[in-house]
Amino acid sequence: MAAEQDPEGRAAARPLLTDLYQATMALGYWRAGRAREPAEFELFFRRCPFGGAFALAAGLRDCLRFLHAFRLQDADVQFLASVLPPDTDPAFFEHLRSLDCSGVTVRALPEGSLALPGVPLLQVSGPLLVVQLLETPLLCLVSYASLIATNAARLRLIAGPEKRLLEMGLRRAQGPDGGLTASTYSYLGGFDASSNVLAGQLRGVPVAGTLAHSFVTSFSGTEVPPDPMLAPAAGRGPRVDLVACVEAWLERVCAHLGLGVQEPHPGERAAFVAYALAFPQAFQGLLDTYSVRRSGLPNFLAVALALGELGYRAIGVRLDSGDLLQQAQEIRAHLRTSAAQFQVPWLESVPIAVSNNIDEGELARLAQEGSEVNVIGIGTSVVTCPRQPSLGCVYKLVSVGGQPRMKLTEDPDKQTLPGSKAAFRLLGSDGSLLLDLLQLSEEPPPQAGQELRVWPRGAQVSRTVRPAHVEPLLRLWVQEGQLCEPLPSLAESRAFAQLSLSLLSPAHRRLEQPELYQVALSEKLQALVARLSAGGPQ
Repeated sequence: MAAEQDPEGRAAARPLLTDLYQATMALGYWRAGRAREPAEFELFFRRCPFGGAFALAAGLRDCLRFLHAFRLQDADVQFLASVLPPDTDPAFFEHLRSLDCSGVTVRALPEGSLALPGVPLLQVSGPLLVVQLLETPLLCLVSYASLIATNAARLRLIAGPEKRLLEMGLRRAQGPDGGLTASTYSYLGGFDASSNVLAGQLRGVPVAGTLAHSFVTSFSGTEVPPDPMLAPAAGRGPRVDLVACVEAWLERVCAHLGLGVQEPHPGERAAFVAYALAFPQAFQGLLDTYSVRRSGLPNFLAVALALGELGYRAIGVRLDSGDLLQQAQEIRAHLRTSAAQFQVPWLESVPIAVSNNIDEGELARLAQEGSEVNVIGIGTSVVTCPRQPSLGCVYKLVSVGGQPRMKLTEDPDKQTLPGSKAAFRLLGSDGSLLLDLLQLSEEPPPQAGQELRVWPRGAQVSRTVRPAHVEPLLRLWVQEGQLCEPLPSLAESRAFAQLSLSLLSPAHRRLEQPELYQVALSEKLQALVARLSAGGPQ
C-alpha cells in the first residue's frame, strides 16, 4: 500500500515531525556503535483522562501508515545536517538515508479497546536508533486520537444510545491536522457523523450538514427564484410553484399559531424556500435567526407543509441559541398540534436538532427523559477536550539487547515497568472485567479457571484471582516491517469501542468518581521490579 496510492496516507506524519533530541540521540547511538542493537519501547499513559476509569485506544491506523511510509528524504537529511554539529561524520547522514521500518515490529491494542494506566497501547521493537526516532511521532499520533475517542465516548455515555451526536468542531480545532484527527476519532468514540468533509473523503466518516444563519440572513424576501417549480416526490403529476404554495400555507399556519401573516420574516422564508428547492428530500429549518416562535417556526411549517403536499418530508429543525431544552419542548408541542390541525401525522415526529457550546453538563440536561431533542451537535467540547487537553502518553525503553531496562526516579509515579511484556484481561464467569494483568513475555499465559497470585499496582500486598475467561490484549500488527493482518475499518473499530464500553460495570462507567479498574503485575514481573528498584543488575 504505497502512500501515494492511499488517500489516508496524505494525513500521516512525516519523519521530521519529531523533537530534535531524537536526532541527537540517534547520532549518539551511531557513534557508540549501537544503532542496530535490538530494543523495545512501550507507549502508555499513567492516569485515565477526565477523572474517569477508562480510556479508548486510538490512532493505530495512523501509526501504521506512518511506519509504512517512514523514510528520510534528501531534504530531511540536509536539514538535520544543518542543525547537528558541523563536524558530524558524513557517514552518519548516509546511515539516516538508508533507514526504514523494515526491522520494526509492533504489537498494540486494537483501536476501540478499553485502555488502562500502565498497559501498553503500543509495543515497538526493532533497531535501537530507529525505534528511538519513532518516539515523538507515535506519541503525537496516539495521544490526541485516544484522548478524543475517550472524550467522545464519555459524551456518548451521557447522551445514551438513542440521541444522534454530530461532531461539528472543525472551526474550533487546533489546526487542520487536529481537526481531521478529532473528526475521525470522535466517530470512533461513538459520534454518528461529522461536519468535516475531508474526514468523509479520507477516512469514510459519515458527514452531515445543512445551513447556517448566514444563508438565512443573505435573503431579504425580495428574491425571485429562477425556477420556483417543483415536481412531486413520486415523479408523477404536474410541477407546482413552491413559492405560491408556501404563501398559501403561511396564512393557515399563522392563523393556527395566532400570528399575523406579516410577522414571520420574509427573508427567512425566502431562504427556506431556496433551500427546499435545492434539497426537497432533505429540508431542515434553522429556526432561531430572528424569532423562533414568531418567525422561524411558522416559516418552517409553511415550507414543510407545502413540501408535504408534494410527497416530501422535512428532515428536521435546528436550534442554535437560548434555552435549548425549553425551546425543544415548546417546538415539539407546536409540531404536535400542527400535525393534528392539518392532519399530517409525520409532522409531530420531525427530529429536533440543537447546538450551541454544549458541554457535558448541558448534554446531560438535553439527554434527560422528555427533552424532545433528537440530534445534538457538539463542537468545542469534543475537539478541544477542555476538561483535560492532553492524555499524557509516554514512550519508555523497557529492554535493550534482550535485557530489561527500568527508569528509577525520585517520583515513584514515573518509574517504568521493565522487560518485554504480555498483557491479559481477566474476566469473571458472567463476562465482567476483573483486572488487566501484565507479565513478562517469557511467562506462560494465565489459564481460565487457574488461581493466580497477582500484585495490584500501587498495593503493598498481593491477592489471588481465578478468572473464568482470559483474553490476550496485545495483537501483532507489524512484524519486521510487514503488516500481519488488515486493519478493521473505522466503522468496525467504532462498533468494537461500543462493545468494549458495554463490558464496564456501572461503577467503572460512572463519569464522576468512578470505581477504578485494577491493573496487576504477575509475581515474576513484581519480583523483577523489586530487584531492579533495589539496585540489582539490569
